[in-house]
Amino acid sequence: MTDVLRIDLETFSSVDLKKSGVYRYVESPDFEILLFGYAYGDDPVQVIDLTAFEELPERVAHDLTDPHVIKKAWNAAFERTAIAKHFGIKCDPLQWRCTMVHAQYLGLPASLDQAGKVLGVSIQKDAKGKNLIKYFSVPCKPTKTNGGRTRNHPHHDPEKWSEYISYNRQDVEAEREVDRKLSRFPVPDGEWRLWALDQRINDRGVQLDPVLVEQAIACDAQYEARLLEEAKELTGLDNPNSLPQLKAWLAERGLETPDGLSKDFMPALLDAAPDEETRRALELRQEMGKTSVDKYNAMARTICADERAHGLLQFYGANRTGRWAGRLIQVQNLPQNKIEDLALAREILRSGDFELLEMLFGAPPFVLSQLIRTAFIPAEGSKFFVADFSAIEARVIAWLADENWVLDVFRSHGKIYEATAANMFGVPFETITKGHANYRFRASGKVATLACGFQGGPNAIAAMDSKKEIDPDEYPALVKQWRAANPNIVQLWYAAERAAVTAVKEKRTVKLAHGVQYRPEAGMLFADLPSGRSLCYVKPRIKRDAQFDKDALEFEGQDQQTKKWTTHRTYGGRLVENLVQAIARDCLAENMLRLDDEGYQIAMHIHDEVVSEEPTWTARHYAHVVQIMSRPIKWAPGLPLTAAGYDCDFYQKD
Repeated sequence: MTDVLRIDLETFSSVDLKKSGVYRYVESPDFEILLFGYAYGDDPVQVIDLTAFEELPERVAHDLTDPHVIKKAWNAAFERTAIAKHFGIKCDPLQWRCTMVHAQYLGLPASLDQAGKVLGVSIQKDAKGKNLIKYFSVPCKPTKTNGGRTRNHPHHDPEKWSEYISYNRQDVEAEREVDRKLSRFPVPDGEWRLWALDQRINDRGVQLDPVLVEQAIACDAQYEARLLEEAKELTGLDNPNSLPQLKAWLAERGLETPDGLSKDFMPALLDAAPDEETRRALELRQEMGKTSVDKYNAMARTICADERAHGLLQFYGANRTGRWAGRLIQVQNLPQNKIEDLALAREILRSGDFELLEMLFGAPPFVLSQLIRTAFIPAEGSKFFVADFSAIEARVIAWLADENWVLDVFRSHGKIYEATAANMFGVPFETITKGHANYRFRASGKVATLACGFQGGPNAIAAMDSKKEIDPDEYPALVKQWRAANPNIVQLWYAAERAAVTAVKEKRTVKLAHGVQYRPEAGMLFADLPSGRSLCYVKPRIKRDAQFDKDALEFEGQDQQTKKWTTHRTYGGRLVENLVQAIARDCLAENMLRLDDEGYQIAMHIHDEVVSEEPTWTARHYAHVVQIMSRPIKWAPGLPLTAAGYDCDFYQKD
């Protein structure tokens, strides 16, 4: 039987952990582990006080690298990274298990305290812990009362230090109790293998261009100062950025702004401006609102000594589907690049010639946004290869619903927007081409495909019609036409809802399609996926939906905005959305493992896209990667996957 060593650390670093991430945190010269709490199995928890020059027991020191001993921790990514740095050892992620990931796999919060409360464990985190962490593990402001020191050591408050040791001990106990509750529903071995790959990808990181990052921040600061100076001269105000001051100035000129100066109201205010000076003041306000270099500032905070950013992806960050979430720089929501000569623009920015940059490419907020992706670069002598799936969610939902005409499209020409438009409007497919009158239907086919798959209605069409290519009066008709063209997908929504509701009401497993089934067990509802993993809905129950006069499924989960634990109500389209995004995630995961097995170095991945960093690159490699990602998946027979890719000297959207 494999031994289990549970670990919890208390540490110090002058680097802000939340803003800069664990890799930059442990790289700080003043980083150190203060307390090392541990326990084997059910043994009493021990705490080693490293500040008192206590040493780890020989067994513990040995077991940190022993492959026969599983190391467990809440948010194990932190513990393994900190231990590797402090002790100068390699912490193989294959030897670790993360209790936080286990909790997220089961739809529980990513907070030990909150997860413990939901599970009702007898031992929970000490509420005093936050204050103790702030006192000992975070730099303090120098004051006269503390003698001007920037850090609190144990001897500054021995009583608090004793409490901190107790807190560390209790964290190990709380993690152990939570883990016992979770152990009834184990995480599949394949997910731990995938987590280990995720850890290696985060350890490897992705290189940033520090010169470009620095110049982008400087360019933004210069432009903002220029706008502010113009606004001061125009209005005579001390601070034109002050909303009350600017509103008063506008009122004096006859322009009342009862609804504020948000971007939603700005077009109407610009139209109502009584003169050119007032209009220009509003334009300056609007332009200053665009000057944002949050991504570049995040890069500057995150970049490590090796000029790479690490820890940008959170495994199982979206616990409703198991998809990754972006962290620190948030690579999952990078702006697209649309200017043609990116290479020239980034070189001008790097040179510091901001005037030329603006002259050639436009206002700095726009240009800097366009260049965010290009701040990610391969190591010297290497190239990026970006490969992604084509219309992965449209393929998965058609496969799951047996919408065969859609699958046939993907098995042949792949032009799903044109084919959908042809089906919706009853026009020949071959006529939906540029130059033909029927090409006007393509926009409707595209928007409907993107908006309607998960039971979306006119509001979903409106949200997806970002270019405003469709008359809003046509939205309801488009929804009906799309549904008429995709009857099996429509039936899938209702079948998924019936299956989930029946499983909870009748306490039995109900099969859906292609290996998907809903299975109730011990206060959970599992949606078993064809890959072998499951989605989890906590404490499911049936409540009558008076609006639609039917039984509806409710469950408990974390609100994505407030992070509070609350009740959620779901329906067929949302259940199908969870299934489709989860299966698409598993397709990506399967191919990441394949690419890793073939020796490709994954630097990062975004949604359905993998970015590998390769020192040698040939047409053969290109064909090989695309071929790997287009291979059939054993657990999804009949799912047509197609990948495409391109190489680049800096990250960009092709």
